[in-house]
Amino acid sequence: MATKQELAVQAQPEERPVYGAPELKRLYQRYFATAFAVAVLVHALVLGGYFLAQALQKEEEPVMTVRILKYSELGPPPSITNTEAAPQMGVSGPVVKPSVGVPVPVPDAEVSAEQTFASQKELSQVQAPVASMTGGNEQVVIQEAPPPEDAPPPDFVPYEKEPTPVRTLKPEYPELARRAGLEGTVWVKIWVNKEGKPKKALVAKSDAEIFNQPSTDAAMKFVFTPALMNNGPVAVWVIIPFRFTLKK
Repeated sequence: MATKQELAVQAQPEERPVYGAPELKRLYQRYFATAFAVAVLVHALVLGGYFLAQALQKEEEPVMTVRILKYSELGPPPSITNTEAAPQMGVSGPVVKPSVGVPVPVPDAEVSAEQTFASQKELSQVQAPVASMTGGNEQVVIQEAPPPEDAPPPDFVPYEKEPTPVRTLKPEYPELARRAGLEGTVWVKIWVNKEGKPKKALVAKSDAEIFNQPSTDAAMKFVFTPALMNNGPVAVWVIIPFRFTLKK
């Protein structure tokens, strides 16, 4: 039979490990101390490496040596009584007085009060100068020929009154362009002679080549009032736009 003591021992419950607030507080203090030590070590390594790199990259400052001289080692001061002047250099003056650019007074020109100037029309009627050369028994006369009437005028001709179209013609719309739905504008440069009639038509700018020929054909059938300069007709170039648009 079991004794009373054995029964008392068997009746006591088994001891369990204590786990609660005291155990958590103890573990917290240990882990906090370990983490703090590691953080301090990491920061120390980072800062130490930074300052070490700065120290290695820093250039050495130059060493300046200062020497103190004694008064006896200095040379004699410059004399204040030395009146020796710097040598002067002679500059030679002009030998001959320049005469270029000097205005010379001249008497006033005698101008007749009745003198007039020829107009542009009168100047155009003046014949070209004739040059004659005599060689032996033969005499050669050279006379400059006037410009031909059929020559086109220059691109710019001054005039007082511009040419105005008095009869116009609408160009024929090409059937191929009409079917294709093409539209555009052609700028035609027209040579208008002294009678106001077109002598030549050139395409200055075109949006489509298919409209060029109808535009020049229509331009050659225009009639203008001639351009006037000094009450006289002159031949000029004019630019007329021809627009081809389809009716919608």
